[in-house]
Amino acid sequence: MGIYTPKYQVNGEEIAVIHTNQGDITVKLAGNDAPIHVANFVELSQKGYYNGIKFHRFEPSFVIQGGCPNSREFTRGEVRRGDRSLGTGGPGYTIKGEWMVNPNNFHKDGTMAMARTSVPDSAGSQFYFCLGEQSFLDKNYTVFGDPIDEESLKVIHILRKGDEILSIDILNASNGA
Repeated sequence: MGIYTPKYQVNGEEIAVIHTNQGDITVKLAGNDAPIHVANFVELSQKGYYNGIKFHRFEPSFVIQGGCPNSREFTRGEVRRGDRSLGTGGPGYTIKGEWMVNPNNFHKDGTMAMARTSVPDSAGSQFYFCLGEQSFLDKNYTVFGDPIDEESLKVIHILRKGDEILSIDILNASNGA
């Protein structure tokens, strides 16, 4: 598994509309601050990679995390009960971390950031939304988006383990992935 460089060229205007079973989350993607992460997320979203993936981790007042393809094979109830394979899957590659070069790498309430292992360049497809400010994460994980409205923030806060990403639309994309 090598480090992947996305082909999509960000324009800094990308917006993701994440359709979940709890409602829609509209996120302004930070293409100017984290271009590799945004390009990767755009490519995966446009390919339908996230469709049917469930949020597999919920930590109250911390994060709600999704993006593990292993969650597709489980029902919502099974995800809630847990399985050792949940949280271990990815797209088959990793991307370069950008938290050290992102000037706006602040984990605020609702912030969208990429999960990774203890290896710096190990992010792939799993992401999380912050459930409150998590400033201790600022120097370790790449922030690549923020919700654009209160409705989106409300949906983020009602998501739980087992909730599903139905699809993701990318608005203002400059080209196909």
